[in-house]
Order: sequence, then structure tokens, then C-alpha cells
Amino acid sequence: MIAISGLVKSFGATRVLAGIDAEIPEGRIVALMGASGSGKSTLLRCLNGLETFDAGRIEIADFKLAAGAHEPALLQRLRCSVGMVFQDFQLFPHLSVLQNVTLAPRLVRARSAADANAEAHALLAAVGLADRGDARPHQLSGGQSQRVAIARALAQGSRVLLLDEPTSALDPELREEVREILRRVASGVHAPSADGEPARRTFVLVTHELRLARELADELWLLHQGCIIERGPPSELLVRPASDVGRDFLARALRGG
Repeated sequence: MIAISGLVKSFGATRVLAGIDAEIPEGRIVALMGASGSGKSTLLRCLNGLETFDAGRIEIADFKLAAGAHEPALLQRLRCSVGMVFQDFQLFPHLSVLQNVTLAPRLVRARSAADANAEAHALLAAVGLADRGDARPHQLSGGQSQRVAIARALAQGSRVLLLDEPTSALDPELREEVREILRRVASGVHAPSADGEPARRTFVLVTHELRLARELADELWLLHQGCIIERGPPSELLVRPASDVGRDFLARALRGG
């Protein structure tokens, strides 16, 4: 379970997160939506220790994060269990696809080269890239790069997967292939855990795509000015928002703005 209590984060005089309290049961998928500047990506980065916060606490994957600086050793252990997929992929350009996926298992999880390679090949096959292990990132399409980034996060043995706008950097025709991979990973069928057993991971997903939120998420959180102003099943919240802010956001999203 993820538990967030009294989370406050400011950048200078600007308060980005204004006291968030929320819980996510294990194995659930939550989509974060809201206008730019509402605090979605900052919340996601706090969950992985990429941002410190000013007040409150986070419990995630059996780790506890308090306000202020985090110990590097704690963050290293945390990121073995909490993977992050960025909208700009952040693959290492000098490494092959296979090397990108095996780097964390070998360095952080101390897997042998043989075990890390076997797991990486299985994950690349699961995301439809079984034949691209020797390719470099510059030889991949945007959709392929994002699928490698997803495989890399899974190779860490992540119990929680955080995704920051996983389809926003893609051309429309590439978005569907990434959506399909996320559906498979979310189902657990194509997402073996570190011990080889199927696992339904906990997902926290930032997206502007109504379709992705509707198809993938169990629950939707709508953020505004650093607060969660609405939450509920996407099938309800995306049809009948309760607030004026929610109705305005949905209208703009449907217009593509």
C-alpha cells in the first residue's frame, strides 16, 4: 500500500503540493490528472524520492520517507522496489537496449550477468522487442524507446511502477502500442516479479489522455492547485465531474486543449 499524509512541497514562494492525504491499496492503478502546474508530476517524483518535500510523510513499498533530505542508501533500496518511467525515456544512449535493461539488476540487485540477461530477454519479448536487444536507443522509434523504458523499470523488480506521461512524447500512431503494453503489464500476465511469479503491481500514472486513464486506472485523482479535489472511478469522474474545476478540465480535455 502507498500512504501519503500531509504532503507539502514548495518551490520558493510557490506551493505546489498543499497537504495531500491519500492511500492506494496494493495492486491498484491510480491515474493523476489535472491542468499543468496542478502538482501531478511533483507528487509522482516525491513518491520515488526524486523530490524532497517540506512536510508530511510517505509510506511506499514498505519504505518510509519523511520531510527533508533522504539518505542515498535509502533511496537506492527504495528504487529497487519503486520504478519510474519518464516521458522522455531517459535511456542511456551509449548502451544497447539489452544493456539498458540489465544495468540495474546487475548493479543494484546483484544479479549475475546470465540471470540478468535471461530476465531482460524475457521482458523485451513481453514488450514486443525480442529482436532489438543489440540496438542502440537512437535506432529506435519513440514507441520502442518507451517500451524499453518500461522493460527497464520492470527489470528492477519493482513492486510499484510510476509513469510520468508515458504516451505524451509519442506520435498518435505510436500511442496505441504503448497503451497495449501498459495493459499487459497492468494485468500482471506479462510482468513477472523478481522471483518469476506473475505480479499485479501498483501503478501511479500521470496522464493527459482520457482514454488511457479510462482503460487502465481503477481510480482517478483530479489535482488542482496542489490538492486532490476529486477522486473516483474514471468511468464516473470522466462522465460526471462533481466540481466546476472538474467540469472545466474535462471540457478542455475533450476539446484537446
